[in-house]
Amino acid sequence: MLVVLQRVSRASLSVSGKEVASIKRGYLLLVGLLEGDTEEDLGKMAKKIAFLRVFQDEQGKTNLDLKAVDGEILSVSQFTLAADCKKGNRPSFVRAMESQKAKNYYEQFDNLLRGYGFAVSEGIFGADMEVELLNDGPFTVLLDSREL
Repeated sequence: MLVVLQRVSRASLSVSGKEVASIKRGYLLLVGLLEGDTEEDLGKMAKKIAFLRVFQDEQGKTNLDLKAVDGEILSVSQFTLAADCKKGNRPSFVRAMESQKAKNYYEQFDNLLRGYGFAVSEGIFGADMEVELLNDGPFTVLLDSREL
């Protein structure tokens, strides 16, 4: 499981020109599910994100977690994170989890984050979405469940 976490001042998602989700301060998560990912991976990733300290305290140090800043989460399913670009110039997505299983895991993952007390807004699984964000920092982290 791969997650690109971006600390944002705001973020929103639109489908066909209509806004379907938005948050203020918090995390924009691009969530990639890979073949072989398990429910254990979902739990490890949700816990890491829930307690990750990437917001600045009064001294300007990254000591605060999402709850400390009353932050929100915008979660976007992003199968393209599974892209394999080793051969040729056209990415292969054979590492991506099968669509229906990925949808179920994505929903479970978002519910685990809600279980930590966060407001989680979602994109529309499988839709062609436009993501707009104001990255705060910029601060972007790549999380891999195989390394947690």
